[in-house]
Amino acid sequence: MTDHRFPDLDPHRGAILLVDKPVTWTSFNVVSKIRGTLHKLVGHRVKVGHAGTLDPLASGLLIIGTGLCTKQLPTLTDEDKRYTATLRLGETTASYDAETPVETAGPWEHLREADVRAVLERFTGPIQQRPPNFSAKRFQGERAYFLARNGEPVDLPPASVRIDRLTLEAWNGRDLTLDVTCSKGTYIRSLAHDIGQALGCGAYLTALRRTRSGAFDVKDALTPEQWSAWFDTWVLNRKPTGIQ
Repeated sequence: MTDHRFPDLDPHRGAILLVDKPVTWTSFNVVSKIRGTLHKLVGHRVKVGHAGTLDPLASGLLIIGTGLCTKQLPTLTDEDKRYTATLRLGETTASYDAETPVETAGPWEHLREADVRAVLERFTGPIQQRPPNFSAKRFQGERAYFLARNGEPVDLPPASVRIDRLTLEAWNGRDLTLDVTCSKGTYIRSLAHDIGQALGCGAYLTALRRTRSGAFDVKDALTPEQWSAWFDTWVLNRKPTGIQ
């Protein structure tokens, strides 16, 4: 079914598009799809970018800017983010998420809810956080993930980030679901790993969904397929802008 929301958007001239990114898609996949769709519909290349990368294994809100609105992306990237994160207790991985195999396993059954809540309090507020080795951060001129995947040593320095909200939403077996509101630049994978270390059992991130970025909420976003249907309707009704 075609989605008729956002009747006043003009992605040719410039628009902010809210995308609900699926798992396995990269942020670049979303940008490439929208750029390719616009090129096909208007007959020439239109500038497209995003505000705040989401890992392929994460889903949720990805803010896309087109045309003149790409100038807003640096400001939008700086906004605080909100996530729903699921951690698996008792196991660790090199990437701090499910991208790489489990490396270590340990007991977790002795933990109580009070233990978890006490540790979460320690990670609320300004903290120092070391980015994952499997990240796009540069180390000695190379992307850290490139070095890590080739088995080379990586020693990224810690960065100052801020966790404004960190609450336990659910606990099912060994899986914890957390609600996280944080500053830009926060790695939820690192947060999961560090919480596991503080609990003494290890943990890694099994699922992540961005639910909010600044004033924008994922409930107002469309999936890539819904945006494709929206573009089909838009091109039929659009009025030429004169932009080349």
